[in-house]
Amino acid sequence: MSRTLADFVAASSWADVQVQSVEARRSILNFFATALGSARDPVVVAAMRALSPFSGAGTSTVIGHSEQMDALCASFLNAISANLLDFDDTHPETIIHPAAPVAAAIFALAETQKQPGRAVLTAFILGVDVECRIGSSVSPHHYARGWHITSTCGIFGAAAACAKLLGLPAEAIANAIGVAASQSAGNVENLPSAAKNVSVGNAARNGLFAALLAREGYEAAPRAIEGPLGWARTMGDAPDLARLLDGLGRTWEIAKNTYKPYPAGIVFHSVIDACLMLRERIGRNVDQIESVTVQGSALLLARGDRPVMNERDARVSIHHCVACGLLLGTAGVTEFVQETVIRPDIVRMREKVRAELDAQMPDGAARVALRLSSGEVLMETVTSPRGSQAAPLSDRDIEEKLREGVRTGRSDWDADRVIDAVWRLDAVDDVGKLLQSLRPPPANRQTTSN
Repeated sequence: MSRTLADFVAASSWADVQVQSVEARRSILNFFATALGSARDPVVVAAMRALSPFSGAGTSTVIGHSEQMDALCASFLNAISANLLDFDDTHPETIIHPAAPVAAAIFALAETQKQPGRAVLTAFILGVDVECRIGSSVSPHHYARGWHITSTCGIFGAAAACAKLLGLPAEAIANAIGVAASQSAGNVENLPSAAKNVSVGNAARNGLFAALLAREGYEAAPRAIEGPLGWARTMGDAPDLARLLDGLGRTWEIAKNTYKPYPAGIVFHSVIDACLMLRERIGRNVDQIESVTVQGSALLLARGDRPVMNERDARVSIHHCVACGLLLGTAGVTEFVQETVIRPDIVRMREKVRAELDAQMPDGAARVALRLSSGEVLMETVTSPRGSQAAPLSDRDIEEKLREGVRTGRSDWDADRVIDAVWRLDAVDDVGKLLQSLRPPPANRQTTSN
């Protein structure tokens, strides 16, 4: 399996993936939007402090900052900042967030070399294909067992993409994928904590590390993924090879990618949309609401029927998403910060919400019913929320998301320069110079202590 994927990655060129490059740039634009939105979050700043004494020479950009760090550290930091707010892209079939582990790794690596934009885009598209195909081959049981699939499969995408960017032959790419299998980790129990982001950061950093080891001759078992004691069986089940390989090189996983309008778990977006529609129907007179019932699949309840103690809980909470939609009429970054989470009116609204299982509803759908003080019951059902494949965000939506990320993330980066750079990435001769040009001039630079 590793060798089949490696042969595909080694043989693929810009001509093979060029048609997918527009969607790849949308994904990368969203990657920068989310990374800039949390670049100065205490979690990211703490990680920078922890790593700084051990970083080698600064070669690679830390998004939203002026400082550079070595490629391994930068890949880790950019992956955690891109994933921190639960605002990153989503591959619907697997619920993998593809860009954070792959883009963070290849941009950090590209800055250590003179790599053209087309090479970076090619590596990115191929890495996304590898991580999502491996994820599809073990879904949904892998995630249901508690493995955080963005982390556990993202490392394979990062390893394959970095190996491609390094120009490694197929045998070495297969070894990189195999070495990655020894480092794959991340669990769902940690999703409401910063530990979740550590595993996403490690997916990027360790994927890059796997490619670097393979370049130096490290070998891995030929069946490190699908063997009887390999990655897939160890972490759950034998992989479904048909789902892994069907359409390889003809259909592309990046084409299925979606982008979030709300910084919350993807399964809660239908809840938010339904509540926004109900808010309009009651003329925003939310004081009339006596109770709220949310019905959805077992996945929705498993992920979101939880007490809310902090902002991380809020991003994966049915109850808080209802409060945002009904009481605030919006669900942006500020609606999930701690100050909003503890507001008394928000707490009271969360207490009115009850979640119920409807086994007939597909994952990602939700039905919300309001019981008003008059006794009237109003109901809305959403199966394709805004941002889904059926109702995708436009290019302008993602651009505005990046601009908002710069504002809420308190970065001194120029949003329009980043947007322009991403859209013209395919025409750039040196991605390293492009990234360096995005960092503010010295007179305007801030430090991580600001």
